[in-house]
Amino acid sequence: MSDRLVPTVWAVALGVLMLGPALGAGFVLSYDMVWVPDLVLTKDVLGLGSGLPRAVPSDAVVGVLDEIVPGLVLQKIVLLGALVLVGAGAAELVRERSLPARLAVVSLTVWSPYVAERLWMGHWPMLLAYAAVPWLVLAGRRWAAGNPGVTWMLPVLLAGSLSASAGIVSAAVLLATGLRRGRRPALLLAVVAAVNAPWLVASLTHTSQAASATGFDVFALRGDALPAPLAALSLGGIWNTSVVPASREGWLAWVALVLLGALVATGARRWWRSERQRVTILALWAVGLAVAVAGWAAPQALDTLSQQVPGLALLRDSSRLLPLCLPLLILTVAAGVDALGERLRGSAPRWAAAVVVVLVPVTVLPDAAWGLAGGIGTADYPQAWRQARAALAEETAPGDVLVLPWSAYRAPSWNDGRPVLDPLPRMLTRTSVVNGDLLIGSHLIRGEDRRAEEVADALAGTDVAGQVTSLRQLGIGYVITDRSAGDAPQIAGEVVYEGGGILVQRLPEREHRMPETTVAPAMAGAWAAYGLAWLAAATSTVLLLISTLRRPAAKVRG
Repeated sequence: MSDRLVPTVWAVALGVLMLGPALGAGFVLSYDMVWVPDLVLTKDVLGLGSGLPRAVPSDAVVGVLDEIVPGLVLQKIVLLGALVLVGAGAAELVRERSLPARLAVVSLTVWSPYVAERLWMGHWPMLLAYAAVPWLVLAGRRWAAGNPGVTWMLPVLLAGSLSASAGIVSAAVLLATGLRRGRRPALLLAVVAAVNAPWLVASLTHTSQAASATGFDVFALRGDALPAPLAALSLGGIWNTSVVPASREGWLAWVALVLLGALVATGARRWWRSERQRVTILALWAVGLAVAVAGWAAPQALDTLSQQVPGLALLRDSSRLLPLCLPLLILTVAAGVDALGERLRGSAPRWAAAVVVVLVPVTVLPDAAWGLAGGIGTADYPQAWRQARAALAEETAPGDVLVLPWSAYRAPSWNDGRPVLDPLPRMLTRTSVVNGDLLIGSHLIRGEDRRAEEVADALAGTDVAGQVTSLRQLGIGYVITDRSAGDAPQIAGEVVYEGGGILVQRLPEREHRMPETTVAPAMAGAWAAYGLAWLAAATSTVLLLISTLRRPAAKVRG
């Protein structure tokens, strides 16, 4: 037990040190990380809206779970849990190694450029996928060895597949390590398909929107102090340079890469001789690195190709798939630490070297500490937002909600000016229409919602009556405006709620046409399969708890 306890405690310590103030009261709202007190299962959340569903199934899972655990608490569990799980999983993956080796891989995986950048960017489903990777390697190996009773495999796979990119990473790791002839491949494939069914079906039913997604050059791998391909070797290189820790822009990035490379080189031969799945692990690393670098090397070609190949746009933010490189790094670094320890056996510097390799990841990325040196923190929603939500929930007239100002991101003063995807739509109890266009530098990336484009055309009209008529014909019944977020068009409507800079209006009665949903049967099937997967996961978790509780009792009787 102690051989697992020490690495887990170290992972907890590192996770708490990294998150710091983000574990305090309030929600962490940073770029794409938008959590609200009570997320409602609207059509958009279920993948039935007009736009390309990018938060399926993550929002639906949160919407269900925050009925059991408050959203505020649930977010803390997810963020800290992801960091602890990846550290504990890395240590478990190299459990046969020495304690210094296991502690070193905990530091390597928790205190990682990938974690820091994705945490700041708000990509919490990718953090869960990253955390799932070492555990899925273990599950795949046990499955391939003929042990299908890995009771924790399904819960880990579900946690690691809460978005399209996360699902790709988790499925690739599990299938690569677990698919073997005669080892129930059909069952494993069925499990993976059920877990990923919501985003797979949602993508297939929105192929026209997905085909219009471009911007490979904007979302490509970026270098920091290192050239982009070298940054990827240490699991860094996110496209948004605003979320790159300052230490990655200086000489410490080179130190980190050199030390990582030295440990990998030191342990590579030892790992190769002892590893049964060396080709598989090496292939995962090569694919993860190749996908990340491809977005940097040939973005225009990929842009063109994505118009012809459905689903290729999923790889637009190509560095998301870098967790595929994680198993090789964990295994070779652990082997390298042990090889270094053997060379120093019997000498005083041995334990000093052990301490150094454990602390190096923290030392070379010091500004990942305490909420990424202030990059993330907590905030609470203004009371006016809650009152506006309640007022809108009491309304009985039909229609979706138009959210203004017509822009995707906000930097509210109550969030200390930190940029965040507009949280207002998720606060509402009705389906909303928002602007999906992204302005990144001088590049405008068009959204993938044709209904939003039609709304934008309606807003551009100067005739007030015609504007309302057009909006009603597009299924808009209400308009909510955050006046503190900037200028917004003046809409002629009856005031439902006004206060704290928030204005909710009901549009006058006109010809009203709600958008038709033709994908409901397909999505219903996908959610049914997904629900069965969750039911099986809950059952396996209960069985795991029962077997765990029985073990000590059996030892006492013995």
